[in-house]
Amino acid sequence: MATGETIRGLLELTRPMNVVAASVLTFIGGFVAGGVGEAPLHLGAAVGATAFAVGAGNAINDYFDREIDRINQPQRPIPREAVSPRGALAFSLVAFLAAVAFAVTLPPIAIAIAVINLLALITYTEYFKGLPGIGNALVAYLVGSTFLFGAAAVGDVQAAVVLFLLAGVSTLTREIIKDVEDVDGDREEGLNTLPIAIGERLALHIATVLLVVAVVASPFPYLDGYFGVAYLLVVVPADLVMLYAAVESYRNPTAGQSHLKYGMFLAALAFIVGRAALLLT
Repeated sequence: MATGETIRGLLELTRPMNVVAASVLTFIGGFVAGGVGEAPLHLGAAVGATAFAVGAGNAINDYFDREIDRINQPQRPIPREAVSPRGALAFSLVAFLAAVAFAVTLPPIAIAIAVINLLALITYTEYFKGLPGIGNALVAYLVGSTFLFGAAAVGDVQAAVVLFLLAGVSTLTREIIKDVEDVDGDREEGLNTLPIAIGERLALHIATVLLVVAVVASPFPYLDGYFGVAYLLVVVPADLVMLYAAVESYRNPTAGQSHLKYGMFLAALAFIVGRAALLLT
């Protein structure tokens, strides 16, 4: 019988905040595409599939990363022995199966996105994480694709293409900064991440340029007519937080990537506010 510490450890494996964030992004994708009123059951299934898939992906990531985490993140469930490696693997399998059960109820294009994403989640740590830039790009795609998945679930994937691109670029920036933060443990494990391959400062320069591109592009959803002016009132502060985070990462990558996450959450809120305000006018 599972102890309280084990249950807490299993929950931590999923990264609950990441699960909630990804689920919210899927909801936003469906909301922008009009799914709340037209296809609420499909949108709910998409949110459920996203939640279980992200939780499963994070759990299996911790399974494969358990030796690196003993150096970089010793407080995580497997290094501190709250959950065994075998238990984490079994838990991730159950969560993946739950994600599949939700996904198969959706339209074909949403199922296709789900299949691609599930394969990416399973193979990420073992095959792509240590490749300079490739692993970062894959994670960026996965985050951005939550918008596409939510929109596809309700039948209008085109409505979320711009959101997919903006979220993907912002996430790529954060992933590079995270690799700078983890460079010691990654080097010890023999991984060849972008900061190790080209140097930490050059990697941060690339991350900053990418973020500036995303910030410059952030008004496009308003200009395209998907969001009302309220979107701009929220996305501008989000842009400022993210730009500050990029500058901060040069002296403190840990704080920088954390603040960048806050800016990304604020940007997600801007998508909701902007679409809602447009619908009410």
